[in-house]
Amino acid sequence: MLALNNVEVIYNDVILVLKGMSLEVPQGKIVALLGSNGAGKSTTLKAISGLLKPEDGEVTDGEILFEGEKIHELEAANVVRRGIFQVMEGRRVFEHLDVEQNLIAGSYTRSDRQNVRQDIDVVYEYFPRLKERRRQTAGYLSGGEQQMLAIGRALMARPKLMMLDEPSLGLAPLLVREIFSIIRRINQEQGTTILLVEQNARIALDVADYAYIMENGRIVLTGEPAQLRDNADVREFYLGLNEVGTRKSYRDVKHYKRRKRWLS
Repeated sequence: MLALNNVEVIYNDVILVLKGMSLEVPQGKIVALLGSNGAGKSTTLKAISGLLKPEDGEVTDGEILFEGEKIHELEAANVVRRGIFQVMEGRRVFEHLDVEQNLIAGSYTRSDRQNVRQDIDVVYEYFPRLKERRRQTAGYLSGGEQQMLAIGRALMARPKLMMLDEPSLGLAPLLVREIFSIIRRINQEQGTTILLVEQNARIALDVADYAYIMENGRIVLTGEPAQLRDNADVREFYLGLNEVGTRKSYRDVKHYKRRKRWLS
């Protein structure tokens, strides 16, 4: 459904962030894009969504294909109309609107207005807490509830591809597990293709069908979750486990070891 082929992104005409980035997202699957802060994960999503221009960024090489058509030169609104919806990092709900008004806003690109009420009920089925708070101002919701609302608002657009940027950020572990369980349900029951950007490799690998690991603007490892969990580098640097399965402090990790193993 989605393919990035040797994509380069430059900010302010000088800062090279993506360096020959390539990945594929098959229809109906959950693909995880993992990496540490500054690896280029969010920039990858913005390149797909058409959100680079406001930040003085641009795709300077390669191509981004969605359903076989180039989209990297489209405006963000046209990307949404093609069926791609991004849930931004940090939730970004409309704080002064109530929950239901936020959901209605998510359906603005649709022409089938008669089905909006039905889809709101579907969102409430996935997120019962939102139904309980449907008349509450979104800015007063908890962080977890705002994340649920952001995902629900994305569902209202009936996206072919939903992109989630750090949905676990700042949330308690129990709430993270609940939200990721719902993400998996949405994928299975709605058939929505999902590109998931995460630093929490453990939870992402639990729900993904396939995963890519980024370092410094490049893909350095790919594979199915089971393969990556068995990889010594992933276990040490992303799952916090050493070779014998005991936890290891990041302060004891030599950064050059990872660079030498993965990028030499």
